[in-house]
Amino acid sequence: MSYLTWVVVGVAVLVLLAWYLSYSAARLDRLHAKVEGALSALDAHLVRRAEAALELANSGSLDPASGILLAGAATQSLEHVNGRTFESDLLEGQHFAGREPVESELTEVIGAALPAEVVCGLRADGGPGESALDRLEAAGLKVQLARRFHNEAVKEVQRVRGKRVVTLFRLAGHADLPETVEFDDTVPTG
Repeated sequence: MSYLTWVVVGVAVLVLLAWYLSYSAARLDRLHAKVEGALSALDAHLVRRAEAALELANSGSLDPASGILLAGAATQSLEHVNGRTFESDLLEGQHFAGREPVESELTEVIGAALPAEVVCGLRADGGPGESALDRLEAAGLKVQLARRFHNEAVKEVQRVRGKRVVTLFRLAGHADLPETVEFDDTVPTG
């Protein structure tokens, strides 16, 4: 083979390598954007769940003790959302900021305040408690789906970032590795 043939083959290999690295970096960027979008959706569904729990607590359909506990947990969840500080947040608000215990506590209080007999009673009454309960159950299901979707997206990013080519060429840049969100998100059923 001549010198010119080797040069052409070398240039072709470099062009293919550059294309592959560019494609991999763009894919990784899209995956990070997907994680951020999924986390924003999860955050929105958690706010809706807390608002629905607060609506149910204030509907007067629960006994006073359960209503106070539910209102307190829902308020704490909403305050934790609004109290996040973004100054030190390298991901500009796109992480869960340690909210897992607060959201698990809200789930626990929802389960304690809504045993099966209370849920059946709210459904039988047909008043404002029933519509608030329906809204709470729908929000709870959306939270479950959003958390699963987010965690699957995070696992995909972690898998791609674990590849040697990504670490060798530092295709992820300085982006933090996203983490899964783990908390109790069971929905009470009656």
